[in-house]
Amino acid sequence: MSDRPTKLSDNDRSAAVEGLQGWAYSADDQAIRKTFKFNDFSAAWAFMSRSALLAEKMDHHPEWFNVYNRVEVKLTTHDADGITRFDIEMATAMNGFAS
Repeated sequence: MSDRPTKLSDNDRSAAVEGLQGWAYSADDQAIRKTFKFNDFSAAWAFMSRSALLAEKMDHHPEWFNVYNRVEVKLTTHDADGITRFDIEMATAMNGFAS
């Protein structure tokens, strides 16, 4: 996407993250993080596949780590040096994919 969003203000970021079930803000790396746990590897892989398709569509890719049924996700917008609406949209979608 050519329309890169700008970094959210501290107040906007706090309000947005507060509304995201299970996500936490990390000031150290200006990112939001969540660990998803699934019943098995296939469910974790399906979640990652759905998330990857959205990431490609948005041109906004998560940093993640997978072991068996666990997927650790970190979202930040490097171009903006922090959290943007892209991160909030991706986190919201990932919560939906995991449910």
